[in-house]
Amino acid sequence: MSSIELKKGRAAIPFEYDEERFDVLGGASGGAAMSDAEIGARFDEPIGSKTIEEIVGDGDTVLIVVPDATREVGCGQVVNLLVRRLIANGTNAFDIRIIFATGIHRKVTDAEKAAIVTPFIAQRIKMLDHDPRDLMQIVRMGETEGGIPVDLNRALTEHDHVILVGGVSFHYFAGFSGGRKLICPGLTSSRTVSATHKLAFDCDKLDRRDGVGTGLLDGNAVHEAFVEVSGRVTPSFAITTTVNDEGEITDLHCGDWIVSHRAACDAFLANHSVTVPDRRDLVIVSCGGFPHDINLIQGHKALDAASYACREGGTIILLAECSEGLGRADFIDWFAAVDSRALAAKLCAKYQVNGQTAWSLLKKTERFDIRIVSDLPAETASQMGLTAYPTLDEALKKATPFESGFIIPTGARCLVRLT
Repeated sequence: MSSIELKKGRAAIPFEYDEERFDVLGGASGGAAMSDAEIGARFDEPIGSKTIEEIVGDGDTVLIVVPDATREVGCGQVVNLLVRRLIANGTNAFDIRIIFATGIHRKVTDAEKAAIVTPFIAQRIKMLDHDPRDLMQIVRMGETEGGIPVDLNRALTEHDHVILVGGVSFHYFAGFSGGRKLICPGLTSSRTVSATHKLAFDCDKLDRRDGVGTGLLDGNAVHEAFVEVSGRVTPSFAITTTVNDEGEITDLHCGDWIVSHRAACDAFLANHSVTVPDRRDLVIVSCGGFPHDINLIQGHKALDAASYACREGGTIILLAECSEGLGRADFIDWFAAVDSRALAAKLCAKYQVNGQTAWSLLKKTERFDIRIVSDLPAETASQMGLTAYPTLDEALKKATPFESGFIIPTGARCLVRLT
């Protein structure tokens, strides 16, 4: 027997398994933490771009875009180094602003802001919030070639330079997180968020659009729309990190906002994708703990990873604490649909962003027996086609007999492919 620790929220659940029946996919996201000096060396050699010092001049204003509390990217270390570098180069602290790219997520709390950028920065640099529904914050900048409204946060147009600070991970329809996603959907209006996300769906087939999926960028209509919308403000510089399970930065790409982000995505794909010869009867998947399982909408990303490793009709056990519930109070309403096809038709009639996540989840419940170990009420889980269990052991005891299975410790950072 072997043992492994699987994260649920901020806790670790020990699990013993038979190596003859289980294989671990992906394992822990390790790697040594980068020092300040190592990160500084990357800043000195940007990809496809001049250095920050060469880009930002005396008297210039700078807007630093960072993710919200649902992302773990080692932001504090990067922002501290970036701000100090800007000030050493002649930029005044009062000419620097930090804005949180929340998209349609909830507002970031003061405590979360300090945790994201560090208390030192939070006390010294002015911080801005984004509200996708506040038209006073939004500037309408026309449409994309495909007719998508380009509505951006006004702050993006009121600073001389926009610098993106984010992390790379897999995204189940945008391909990857980070880079352009900090602006679109991070700092756009609700209608721009909806219009770009709807591109993931093919209303003729009532299914996912071809070319859209985890780890895909080329030919991905959603990714291409994100880039086109974000390009209206042309960020001056981008920093994209990769972190380990402790949230420490283990890799960093910076420079041109498109080229350096693509380099980060390529490196992440090479290091976090696994190939298997066939799917198996049982998959146990952890999101990787907080913040990846802060709510079910975020936790679904790990479930998506597990779906590529499980045979049709098999069992998936998802460890997702969901300390903040579903992620949206109205998320449960989508599950009134009789099946995923009916939900898809409802989406096409009146599209809403999280409705697509609901559709994706409901479709998986039709393909697999999905058991969830979380803080969600059992009744809520049942309404979504999930079966709730208080512990992993309980979920396993009542699982259908199986011959072999996979364990995915960090589902949010793992892509499974068939050989």
